Amino acid sequence: MTRRISKGRQRVDMVKIKNARNLGVTFSKRRAGLFKKASELCTLCGAEIAIVIFSPDSKVFSFGHPSVDTLMERFLGNLPPPNNDVQNQQIVALREAGIRELNTTIMNLEGVLQMEKNRGESLQEIRERADGVWWESPMEELNLFQLQHLKKALEILKQKVEKEAQMVNNNAFPFQTLGSARTPPNCAS
Repeated sequence: MTRRISKGRQRVDMVKIKNARNLGVTFSKRRAGLFKKASELCTLCGAEIAIVIFSPDSKVFSFGHPSVDTLMERFLGNLPPPNNDVQNQQIVALREAGIRELNTTIMNLEGVLQMEKNRGESLQEIRERADGVWWESPMEELNLFQLQHLKKALEILKQKVEKEAQMVNNNAFPFQTLGSARTPPNCAS
C-alpha cells in the first residue's frame, strides 16, 4: 500500500481568491478563526471588542464583548465611558439570566428525554412479555400508557382492515351491475 505524500501546510499568498466557492469557504473559516481569537483576547485581557464583517455576499457578521451595540454607541460618542462596577454587575446579571434560561431548557429537555426512555422501556417490556405478539398480552397487566398505545395501534389496524375489505369488495365482484355471475339468468332470485 503506497502512502500519499502531501505537501503539508504551505504559505498562502495574500491575493484575492478568484474561485467563488473557495472564496466562501475561506471566508467562513477565517471569520470563525477571527472571532475565536477575539473571544480569547476578551477572556485573557478583559478587553472590550466589537468586530463587524461584511461577507462577499453582503451578509453582516458581528462579534462583540460585552455587546456590539454598546461598544458601537460608545465608539460613536453616544455613551459615557463605562463605570466598571455598574457595567460588570449588568454583565453578570445578563449572563446569570441567560444561564438560568438555559438551565430551565435543559431541565425540560431532560424531563422529556426521561419520559421517552420510560416509554421505550415500557414498549420493550410489552414486546418481551408477549413474545412479539403484543395483542395477546393480558390487559390487566398493562398500565395507562400501554393501554393508550394498544388502543391507538388497534385503531390503526382497524382502519387498515376496513380499507383492505373495501378494496376486496370493489374488486371481487366486478360484474354485479350486470347480474350475478353465480345465479343463472333463467332462475328466479
